[in-house]
Amino acid sequence: MKCHMYTPYNIHIISLTLKLTPAYTTTDVSKSKLSYVSSSSRLSYHRRLSFQHLSRPTVRCSVTSNKIQAPVGVDPKPKPDCYGVFCLTYDLKAEDETKSWKKMINVAVSGAAGMIANHLLFKLASGEVFGPDQPIALKLLGSERSFGALEGVAMELEDSLYPLLREVSIGIDPYEVFQDAEWALLIGAKPRGPGMERADLLDINGQIFAEQGKALNAVASPNVKVMVVGNPCNTNALICMKNAPKIPPKNFHALTRLDENRAKCQLALKAGVFYDKVSNVTIWGNHSTTQVPDFLNAKIHGIPVTEVIRDRKWLEEEFTQVVQTRGGVLIKKWGRSSAASTAVSIVDAIRSLVTPTPEGDWFSTGVYTNGNPYGIAEGIVFSMPCRSKGDGDYELVKDVIFDDYLWKRIKKSEDELLAEKKCVAHLTGEGIAVCDLPGDTMLPGEM
Repeated sequence: MKCHMYTPYNIHIISLTLKLTPAYTTTDVSKSKLSYVSSSSRLSYHRRLSFQHLSRPTVRCSVTSNKIQAPVGVDPKPKPDCYGVFCLTYDLKAEDETKSWKKMINVAVSGAAGMIANHLLFKLASGEVFGPDQPIALKLLGSERSFGALEGVAMELEDSLYPLLREVSIGIDPYEVFQDAEWALLIGAKPRGPGMERADLLDINGQIFAEQGKALNAVASPNVKVMVVGNPCNTNALICMKNAPKIPPKNFHALTRLDENRAKCQLALKAGVFYDKVSNVTIWGNHSTTQVPDFLNAKIHGIPVTEVIRDRKWLEEEFTQVVQTRGGVLIKKWGRSSAASTAVSIVDAIRSLVTPTPEGDWFSTGVYTNGNPYGIAEGIVFSMPCRSKGDGDYELVKDVIFDDYLWKRIKKSEDELLAEKKCVAHLTGEGIAVCDLPGDTMLPGEM
């Protein structure tokens, strides 16, 4: 029996020849069925494809492409927690990898049935994030309530025929889904409901991220990189980190890249240039309305922004306010929060860590403040300027300047994060929680 698969790469053909043992030469593959397997011990559910009365075939692949090549001579075999066609894809074992493939990476995504993930997962699978020669396994975490939608997401990934997408697994137990994860993108969080105080949201979502931190600590790769998106993301990242003592604190990030992208856009509009001419933009502090879009260190065409845009009043007032409230304006126009642009900013944030930072530039991400060179209080997750060599690690930028205006606003955001930290002390192992938040600074998109 010959099977033909078409891939997006110049529609080349992979030809698979299956040899069946004599006892089963009359087996009808059309009798295959989809079966559901549930694990009662952890309440996780996985969908797997199984063939009845069919012995394991020997697979020979001939690939007519001078681009990405599939490994040769690997038997398809069921995986313990796979979905559909991904149960029959081929393990990229070290001895079978071709020169054109890198080692497969495991990427876990929570909130995988949500709108942000619906945009993000296909970017991950296509190679847009980690590169066109990087095979990927997606490990998708949902909830009992969202499990049907999670299956729908897996079906769409199946139907998209991404050559780089080697495995997909779905489940509702982080201890299973996060197994061997090398990247964990934690999107899922409870949205703020009507009448809900910020302290309530910190506690509810904090419990989610405390549990996910424990799961990552127990089963993920020891050097897993963790990107926290679910809000309030700075303090959620701190909670997750404190519950994962085996993972280096430096590996935890809170997403502030969307704020940076919005700031770049506004500066470009004001200066009348395309946004790729804007560089060195920093978001300092919390992902809230105390965030500080830094125009003092930003550049346009390599020239300080303050020399290009001489309207200081606009920079201090309107620019900052527009960046802080952009999400709320979008909700009024669009009727929902910014899912697509958030997904793009996650891609940007990851790529900033896996590709070298352009000479002289930097990017913003919320990271642990211990050892920072700026004098910002230690023990919190604070957005600061970083550079990377492209190895997944980063270093804080030292060549930045401050004036009274910038420093005053940085300290205001610092005070808020210190108050949030006290509010979740019961989740970080630091004593009894005491909530005395300085005010409601929740971003409109969190409502």
